[in-house]
Amino acid sequence: MLFVSATLQVTAEQSIEEGLLLSISPKSHMRGTRDKTKNGGTAESASAASFPLILDTDDFKGDFSFDALFGNLVNELLPSFQEEEADSLEGHGNVGGRDSLPNGHLSAPSDSAKYAQALSTPLFPEVEKLLSLFKDSCKELVELRKQIDGRLYNLNKDVSVQDSKHRKTLFELEKGVDGLFDSFARLDSRISSVGQTAAKIGDQLQSADAQRETASQTIELIKYLMEFNSSPGDLMELSPLFSDDGRVAEAASIAQQLRSFAEEDVGRQGIAVTSVVGNAAASRGLEVAVANLQDYCNELENRLLARFDAASQKRELSTMAECAKILSQFNRGTSAMQHYVATRPMFIDVEIMNADTRLVLGDQAAQASPSNVARGLSALYKEITDTVRKEAATITAVFPSPNEVMSILVQRVLEQRVTAVLDKLLLKPSLVKLPTMAEGGLLLYLRMLAVAYEKTQELARDLRAVGCGDLDVEGLTESLFSNHKDEYPEYEQASLRQLYLVKMEELRAESQQTSDSSGTIGRSKGASVASSHQQISVTVVTEFVRWNEEAISRCNLFSSQPATLATNVKAVFTCLLDQVSQYIADGLERARDSLTEAANLRERFVLGTSVSRRVAAAAASAAEAAAAAGESSFRSFMVAVQRSGSSVAIIQQYFANSISRLLLPVDGAHAASCEEMATTMSTAESAAYKGLQQCIETVMAEVERLLSAEQKATDYRSPDDGMAPDHRPTNACTRVVAYLSRVLESAFTALEGLNKQAFLTELGNRLHKMLLNHWQKFTFNPSGGLRLKRDITEYGEFVRSFNAPSVDEKFELLGIMANVFIVAPESLSSLFEGTPSIRKDAQRFIQLREDYKSAKLAAKLSSLWPSSS
Repeated sequence: MLFVSATLQVTAEQSIEEGLLLSISPKSHMRGTRDKTKNGGTAESASAASFPLILDTDDFKGDFSFDALFGNLVNELLPSFQEEEADSLEGHGNVGGRDSLPNGHLSAPSDSAKYAQALSTPLFPEVEKLLSLFKDSCKELVELRKQIDGRLYNLNKDVSVQDSKHRKTLFELEKGVDGLFDSFARLDSRISSVGQTAAKIGDQLQSADAQRETASQTIELIKYLMEFNSSPGDLMELSPLFSDDGRVAEAASIAQQLRSFAEEDVGRQGIAVTSVVGNAAASRGLEVAVANLQDYCNELENRLLARFDAASQKRELSTMAECAKILSQFNRGTSAMQHYVATRPMFIDVEIMNADTRLVLGDQAAQASPSNVARGLSALYKEITDTVRKEAATITAVFPSPNEVMSILVQRVLEQRVTAVLDKLLLKPSLVKLPTMAEGGLLLYLRMLAVAYEKTQELARDLRAVGCGDLDVEGLTESLFSNHKDEYPEYEQASLRQLYLVKMEELRAESQQTSDSSGTIGRSKGASVASSHQQISVTVVTEFVRWNEEAISRCNLFSSQPATLATNVKAVFTCLLDQVSQYIADGLERARDSLTEAANLRERFVLGTSVSRRVAAAAASAAEAAAAAGESSFRSFMVAVQRSGSSVAIIQQYFANSISRLLLPVDGAHAASCEEMATTMSTAESAAYKGLQQCIETVMAEVERLLSAEQKATDYRSPDDGMAPDHRPTNACTRVVAYLSRVLESAFTALEGLNKQAFLTELGNRLHKMLLNHWQKFTFNPSGGLRLKRDITEYGEFVRSFNAPSVDEKFELLGIMANVFIVAPESLSSLFEGTPSIRKDAQRFIQLREDYKSAKLAAKLSSLWPSSS
């Protein structure tokens, strides 16, 4: 069986009626067969075979369905088959119905016969008719396909012909369109050319009209010029225009034009030398006109200013604005602007100016303080700002160029009203004869200057916010203080020096007062010699820094450029370095003077050997007093050193936090300041070094005195009385260690770092040397050697607190050398085999043995250590 499916779309003109869109989705009903079936109601199977199938192409249009086609073919035959099948089943019984056993076997022989008969009957008796039907349908479908193929072929030929015609038509149309485009381009070019020509003609017409208008105005101006050229000073015969108050603006405009023209011509004639009589006459005539025009303009300007003043008093802003607009034609309205500003009450009322002075300086100007002045300036400047703000509203409503008027107003405020107050406030003192501190000194002037400058800068910013046109209000404000700022660094440094001198004088007076009140009672009892001397105070150094911080803040205020700021800051910081260095050096020198006085007291009471007991007792008492003075001076100097270190640390911290960053903009300034700081402090360091040397001398002198006074010969040569040896340190050792512990307590607190290490190392070495020399004065027996070893241990334990390894080593070697007094003579040779470096000092100790001569140790040592001889 053949089924045809075709799709034909015709995109050209569909002029053929048979043009079909074949989707081959027929409704597939057979009209002839259906008609036969309807008309003849008998034996569909026979009639179906006798009538041909009629298939139409319309059956394949729309949505094609094979099932629908097949159904339409066989539905007329299948219903009869179904009816017959139903009748047959009813007659023979329902196979598999109730008669069937549950296991599928038939129930009786009669039923089996019926079932066999049913099977022998054909199940589909209409199959022959259907085959015939299908064959006929295939034939008709093949025929229909041939018809459609023929139509398609004809359609393709027609479409090809029409397409060829269409392409030819399109080609001709394109040629026509190109021609139209060319025509439009030529037309557009022509229109553009005509437009340009019309524009030129319009410009020429406009120019001609302007020339005509200019000529007309020129004629009118010449007529007016001739009126002004009549006779000098004669303004009575002028046109009514120049006397009509209702046409003042027009008259002013024309007068200015005439005046400009006449002055230009006169100037040109004056430059070009000519002998033409007509030109000379014209020149003389225009000179008359210029003079008359000048007089008229002056008279008109004065008349307008009078009207402006009258309107100003009545606050008639519209009239003021009208006059200002007309006056703007005269010298750009400068006279009106200046006249308005000059007539403001703040510039002409003397009482207002006096009130400004009282507000800032108070009723008694000599007693004004910076804080009161700051409050007064704030109030005054606020009042000025409010006044200017009110004037700004009027100026904006009246003048055509309000910015220019505001510029003049603000400039006048700063140059007259503000300057008047500043001149009375800032009276520059003389650097030759400084004002006393009772009068405030230079510091009062500098503080007043800073307050005035800062408040005036705030005023400038406020006026800028209100509006001041193109006026450089900040620059004008700076110019008000230029005379003060030029010499500011010198005044700042002079003020710091004055403060320092006054402070030093004050401290000296306090020290003198303390000394006078204490008298000499304390010193007569052995009190500190240093009690009458002024001690270094960290509080005073902090005050120096506070002065400097204030000065640096003013440097920041007055120095707008980083380089200028760095230069001023460096100069001010150098003043601080000089002050602190001088103060510390002087304090250390005073503390050294105390040490020197104590040393002089010791020397004064040094006596010979042949003196009476009474004199010796008095000398001993005086020596005790001198020792107390020395100890007090030692502590005083250590306190001075400690405070000096704290003061230097304060300066270094101040430099790091506040100064260094301000010096960075200038190359080398930071390094130079660091070097200068080290240089200026070297004076104080030198005084400290010398004082520490004196402290060591003071301690050693007292140690020597204690050893001489307390050390007895029997301490190291105790009698052999059978009693147990004394293992306690000697009284001299105990006194010396107690003294050192007491006096060096201040040194441990005052000194730190390398200074402390160097001082204690030097002191330990000096103590070691002094003890060696001291013990050379005594003779030792074995028990005395044990006592000496106990003293050395006591000294060694004390100096171990110095944290000086070299000193510890020396005292350890002393302990080893003390063994020469304890061992038997025959053991001396092996005593120093491990430490040959101390052999020389050991020989000196051996000579102090009690049995040195009796045991003939000199000969033995010469044979043992020949190199030592």
